[in-house]
Amino acid sequence: QVHLAESGGGSVQAGGSLKLSCGASGRFDSSYCWAWFRQPQGKEREEVAHIYTVGGLPQYDDSVKGRFTLSVNNAENTLYLEMNNLKPEDTAIYSCAAKEAYSKASCFIGEYDYWGQGTQVTVSS
Repeated sequence: QVHLAESGGGSVQAGGSLKLSCGASGRFDSSYCWAWFRQPQGKEREEVAHIYTVGGLPQYDDSVKGRFTLSVNNAENTLYLEMNNLKPEDTAIYSCAAKEAYSKASCFIGEYDYWGQGTQVTVSS
């Protein structure tokens, strides 16, 4: 069983920065996908970025490319999302998620099995 917990959300003005963390307790027995999702109020959840843990490079939604950076600290079993040049439309609840996977391609399809509780990010104009 894997448990995920996010931290680092908050309120900033447009153009500001925040760094989210997602700590994982427990480990997967194999490779896995690790992702950040967000859900603006009244809208559907959308994937922001993900990484396949075996030789994968971070993959980003077009809306955040060049502004957000996903990274992993394997020693600390922690996923990060550094968010720069934040915009009001980035306001949402951000959640990390994970699932076992056996290929990079599987990170693009299917549902994630493990979720954190989410952290609020609010960007004011």
